[in-house]
Amino acid sequence: STDLTSTVGYDSIIQHLNDGRKNCKEFEDFLKERAIIEEKYGKELINLSKKKPCGQTELNTLKRSLDVFKQQIDNVGQGHIQLAQTLREEAKKMEDFREKQKLHRKKIELIMEAIHKNRNLQYKKTMEVKQTCCCFLPCGLCHWWCTQPLLHFPCLSCFWQLFLKLAQTKSALEDTDRSYQQSVTTMEKIREEWQNEHIKACEFFETQECERINYFRNALWLHVNQLSLGCVQNDEKYEEIRKSLEMCSIEKDVDFFVNLRKTGSLAPAPVVYENYYNAQRNVTPARSPAPVPISR
Repeated sequence: STDLTSTVGYDSIIQHLNDGRKNCKEFEDFLKERAIIEEKYGKELINLSKKKPCGQTELNTLKRSLDVFKQQIDNVGQGHIQLAQTLREEAKKMEDFREKQKLHRKKIELIMEAIHKNRNLQYKKTMEVKQTCCCFLPCGLCHWWCTQPLLHFPCLSCFWQLFLKLAQTKSALEDTDRSYQQSVTTMEKIREEWQNEHIKACEFFETQECERINYFRNALWLHVNQLSLGCVQNDEKYEEIRKSLEMCSIEKDVDFFVNLRKTGSLAPAPVVYENYYNAQRNVTPARSPAPVPISR
């Protein structure tokens, strides 16, 4: 795996993880918005199929096809509403995953913050002790002491005072040096502990980031599959409409209408002329022609 401890700084890692968490949140919001759109579209389709007339006076096979058409449009709408619910569930899973990673990260970050703070405090303390140690100039003082003849001291008391000051300075220097060494030793222990924890944290963050990328990728893949499945299911519903239309027969529908609305099988008889002015002409009226059967 990638050695994050040697290639990327801790702050950069934290920033990258925060960006990844933000990206998950954006995808989560995207799913929620898509769910709203799908639900609204599904409800509109259902309302359309139920409330909007569509060939309501058609008869027989075409009427059955129209009934199938409206029912399948209603089913398509129901499918979009179900898809909306599925998308909300996927968004909730993404949210739970994101919050779970955040909780685990927080524990590691608190440990790292504490040890980092301790390291900085110890480093500051060590530098202060080192600065104090550097303020002493015992070598110069000893050199001056060794090169001065006794006659330069006006009295023996002054000599012993300076000697005592030199001894005190030497003792203070030794104490400061020991304190400095102890600080350096403590600093090294803290540094090693910090380094080990830093490596553990980076390894944990690397594992977590791999999990996030894998989960994000799979979630996106699943989302696309859900959309494809919705399209396939919709096409199956539309196929039912096409099958119904294949069963639609023009001849059967026309025959059905004729049988439903017919008034008889003969055409009306023609109107015969009658002469009311000359009664003799009506003695032998013209013979009415026979009604002609109506062929469809």
